[in-house]
Amino acid sequence: MGHNETLSIWSLIANASLLVQAVMLMLFLASLISWVMILQRGSYQRRARQLLLDFENQFWSGIDLNQLFRDGSSRASSKPIDGVESIFRAGFKEFTRLRQQVGADPDAVMEGTQRAMRVALAREEEKLEQNLPFLASVASVSPYVGLFGTVWGIMNSFRGLANVHQATLATVAPGISEALVATAMGLFAAIPAVLAYNRFSAQAETLGNSYETFAEEFSSILHRQVHAK
Repeated sequence: MGHNETLSIWSLIANASLLVQAVMLMLFLASLISWVMILQRGSYQRRARQLLLDFENQFWSGIDLNQLFRDGSSRASSKPIDGVESIFRAGFKEFTRLRQQVGADPDAVMEGTQRAMRVALAREEEKLEQNLPFLASVASVSPYVGLFGTVWGIMNSFRGLANVHQATLATVAPGISEALVATAMGLFAAIPAVLAYNRFSAQAETLGNSYETFAEEFSSILHRQVHAK
């Protein structure tokens, strides 16, 4: 029975009008791209969360900040540094550079350091939210695209009835069934996209807040260092 159902769905798609088939193809591609992005986002955000935990454990363990920076530099040659560590590195690098200048004003040092961390923070938040606008678009637009395909298919079905003297359910059913497949595909593309968008947006916001908290705490540590007599 399952085999016949599969065949019947494929035959409905094959017999649909060219425009409805184009709508179905567009929705299928949107769904496929969405799933690639969902898997990629899930993997990136899991990694970012783990990197945050690992780095914060290391940072608050009492390690010398110069040593922590050097450890990161040795790793940076083999793989790029993402997440909270890149905020630390941007701030510490600028802090060290400004502090080495002759007659450096402590407030100017802190201002430059905070500016460098804000830039790094914005870059990391952008990485966390990458591809989310596409998922939001698929989530909101797919049902309407599917509905457009359905309306067009049903219009064609009823137009075809104009040439038939006696309309029966058997005459109308195939055309309407073909058209309804487009709505089903629109929902099939939209539902995972909206669930993924909500989940990843919330996680991106949580991680972004953790990054901001770290940047403020690190800024306080550097502030105490630069004002230490």
